[in-house]
Amino acid sequence: MNALTSRLRAATLGVALAGCTAAWPAQATEAADGRAPASRQSDIGVVTGLAVGALAAGPAGAVVGATAGALLGDRYHRQAQSSLQLRERLDRSDAERARLAQNVAQLDGSLAQARAAGEQLDQTLQRTDELGLDVSFRTDDDSVTVQAMGPLLKLGALATSMPQARLHIAGYADPRGSDAWNRDLSLRRAENVAAVLAAAGLTRERMLIEAHGKSEAGSADGDLDAYALERRVTVRLQLEGSGQVAQRD
Repeated sequence: MNALTSRLRAATLGVALAGCTAAWPAQATEAADGRAPASRQSDIGVVTGLAVGALAAGPAGAVVGATAGALLGDRYHRQAQSSLQLRERLDRSDAERARLAQNVAQLDGSLAQARAAGEQLDQTLQRTDELGLDVSFRTDDDSVTVQAMGPLLKLGALATSMPQARLHIAGYADPRGSDAWNRDLSLRRAENVAAVLAAAGLTRERMLIEAHGKSEAGSADGDLDAYALERRVTVRLQLEGSGQVAQRD
């Protein structure tokens, strides 16, 4: 009886080893064909369980061993797949954190720029007594020179960006000529300056235009240099509601 059992176990072991031999080329073929790793792990488990079961308990043990080996191989495969997916999720999380950190850094930079611009505007508003310019004119002429265009456009754009700001525009003339003539001349000068400011985007409702003619001229007769200073248009920034027009020494 013992001899028969030994022969059966030997035969079963031979079958198991034959299964191992057949499984290994099959696994190589599956790898080449791209089959799922689950089948390879199960095949290895089946063959290994079959061999161990055959040695331990004969044909019945071979069947039990094969089943247990298949289950263990499949479980090993699932654990390996779970580990791989977890690593992929961690990699994606690291990439997302890096992108988030970059976005936060860019946002901080934008906020810093906006804060600096706000501080600069506050400083500008605190120095309104420095905001203004004078535009000079030739004798009996009301045209704005090319040299005066750039500063006027800059001042007009600044006033446009400040909703509470208006510009006070006053035209003057030297003492030569009649009062009516000089009043009309100073008004044309002021209107032409206002047209340049309007080209920068400032609406007429935000401009206060005045014509003083020669009423404020104080030059001595024949003082041509003093006359040149009186042929002008003054432009001053005024904050609405303050009741004060910006002045410059």
